[in-house]
Amino acid sequence: MTDVFAARSVAENPSAEELRQWALELMPRVSVTEFDNINYQSEVTSRLNPSTFFVSDVDIEKNRISREEAAEWARRQNEYLADKDVIVIEGYIGPDPQFRTGCRLVIEKTQANIAAMQSHLYFPPDDEWRPEFTVVYTPGLPAPGKPNDRLIIVDLDNWVTRVFGSDYFGESKMGGLRMWNRLVYDRGGLALHAGLKTFPAESTTDGKEHSMLIIGLSGTGKTTTTFRRQLGSLPVQDDFVALMPGGKIYTTENGCFAKTFGLDPDDEPTIYAGATHRDAWLENVAVGPDGKVDFFDDSYTANGRCTFPLSHIEHRSPLDVPPARYLLILNRSDHIIPAVARLSRDQAAAYFMLGETKGTSAGGAAEAGKSLRVPGTNPFFFNDDAWQGNRLLELLDTMPDLEVYLMNTGQVGAAGDGDDRAKKVRISDSSAIVSAIVSGAIEWETDPDFGYEVAASVPGVDDIELLQPRRLYERQGRGLEYESLVERLTTERRQYLASYTDLDPAIPAGL
Repeated sequence: MTDVFAARSVAENPSAEELRQWALELMPRVSVTEFDNINYQSEVTSRLNPSTFFVSDVDIEKNRISREEAAEWARRQNEYLADKDVIVIEGYIGPDPQFRTGCRLVIEKTQANIAAMQSHLYFPPDDEWRPEFTVVYTPGLPAPGKPNDRLIIVDLDNWVTRVFGSDYFGESKMGGLRMWNRLVYDRGGLALHAGLKTFPAESTTDGKEHSMLIIGLSGTGKTTTTFRRQLGSLPVQDDFVALMPGGKIYTTENGCFAKTFGLDPDDEPTIYAGATHRDAWLENVAVGPDGKVDFFDDSYTANGRCTFPLSHIEHRSPLDVPPARYLLILNRSDHIIPAVARLSRDQAAAYFMLGETKGTSAGGAAEAGKSLRVPGTNPFFFNDDAWQGNRLLELLDTMPDLEVYLMNTGQVGAAGDGDDRAKKVRISDSSAIVSAIVSGAIEWETDPDFGYEVAASVPGVDDIELLQPRRLYERQGRGLEYESLVERLTTERRQYLASYTDLDPAIPAGL
């Protein structure tokens, strides 16, 4: 480890109980909950996109920092750590011996919660482990002059990410996975910001076990959809997979990093069980003086989080999962996107590239509540997002059996916040749709405006207006408003895709 830093003391891979004790002894703003797990209230409550810079001496399609300046910041961080007590957590991104990456986190001992949370997500090291990726994390060292006086430096040539001044766990988690995006791309695949679940052979139409990938920005229902049980399905993981030619899938994490706002044991029993386990770690969850947890209190932030090991819940082994059969693109929309639409192969790459959704607190105040377009719903890609669309198009040619769907996890019919004319797509509606997709129980018809297929009926979804929003607008005498939205969306989408000069022309042609 001396190739990266020197420190006053180094605690390598401490036990969960040691990390818990250090958090209670050394950290302010921690509390023990009614579940006997620990909650930390961080100063930074979401990831810091404006503060994230990639090391490069040439222009790239992301925030860029020169190699010379990055080296100066690295020197400052190394000097800062020289007289600090640090924790080192080692493990793998991914469990597959043919596709796993040794990763380590170096962090100040005074932020033991981040070390504990990261230990939930790495697969454990073995005798063959060696560090390929390193994340050096100093919450106590600010970066004056950078956005918010905080800085994340991503050095893809040396596979090192350095974090300055943030105490939000997500920067540790994404520190490794952001670099892994590049590694997967270099190996001919595409890293998807996706949950993964499997359906047993007895539940599918062809009698084979199938994998379902669920992509979506944080807060759009990706984890909820992944962990909700249908037809005997089991979650594999809730974030980032590698999609390779032929639909081969490689997984990344041994635990779950879930949003907790609105967490309800009836709607999300699996996540609730994990979050309320003693070994779970909570971040920015409302906890009263008596330890009482209120998952519905967003007075500090709606971006409350938790981590827990997958071993604490029933799940499918992350090894040797079947090839991708279903891909769901989640869009938490407000107006005319149906609860589900089936996409042709030409449309799939276009809607993947559009990455439309309504922003949530996970992206910070600058994104919350705003209409966003994030290609692949992956804000962690390392360069020109056109590369994502082009690579997916290449991969689709190797997956003739893949079925792709657009799913709205928001509402239909809203013209603004608090519009009582709107109808919510409930978790139970989305769950019924997932079941019907796998069992082949949906009746489809072509939408005259967008060309994709919309559902004429879905078992378990009784409201046709969720499935065909045009009907809601027409019943409410808002037909002209609907037509205006169709025209605006069509124009904006074409203009957006046209802005990517290196995008394969076949992708915008899919609209």
